[in-house]
Amino acid sequence: MADSSAPVFAVAELPASGEFLLDGPEGKHAAAVRRLRAGEQLVLTDGRGGQARCEVAEAHKDSLRLSVLQVWHVPQPDLRVRLAQALVKGDRGELAVELATEAGVDAVLPWRAARSIAKWDDGPRGAKALARWRSTAEQAAKQARRAWVPEVADPVSTGRLAELAGGADAALVLHESAAEPLTAIDLPQRGELLLVVGPEGGVSPDELAALAEAGVRPVRLGPTVLRASTAGAVALGALGALTERWTPPA
Repeated sequence: MADSSAPVFAVAELPASGEFLLDGPEGKHAAAVRRLRAGEQLVLTDGRGGQARCEVAEAHKDSLRLSVLQVWHVPQPDLRVRLAQALVKGDRGELAVELATEAGVDAVLPWRAARSIAKWDDGPRGAKALARWRSTAEQAAKQARRAWVPEVADPVSTGRLAELAGGADAALVLHESAAEPLTAIDLPQRGELLLVVGPEGGVSPDELAALAEAGVRPVRLGPTVLRASTAGAVALGALGALTERWTPPA
């Protein structure tokens, strides 16, 4: 495995062995901004579990010629968590994605909740907002040295969210009025867990009813109410401790 201090750079495809030219935006950043030089090491990642430890053989103005030292694959966790994150106003949506990615989320599902102040249309503005969420996930995954970049799917309605919840191995919605704490839930150890986080105004009664009919259980994290932008990350931390998601592979 790689030195935990080695910088990480994203590539479309990992080299299997031999030499590799890191160019494009990542190569320019490595050579001109990070100023990596011959003999220093870095890690390449394809965002799909593949990683490679490399040594800089030669530094150019906006690229690096690398020697591939080691290639490996990091499997996905047995229990995957998909976060259904309600659309949040301004950059708080991107903050929610950034924190959730750093906390280990496996996929993000933007949710057009009834009380969301932010509204993503199906035109250029909505596409631009979705692109920002996806870019945020990519950058946060690199910052956290993750082998997997969480997929950020197209936004869904409450009806579609309920359909997806029905196919998950477990589905939870965070709500301040829930009787059960997250710590009291019998969580699965493998499969997919859908975690639903509402908008600033909360999940509406009609949405709670629709989700409950699909098998989604309301849970609370604690005695206080968290922001829509931070609740997902806090819940992911709890899930990491309550399941084997944070257990190092044997």
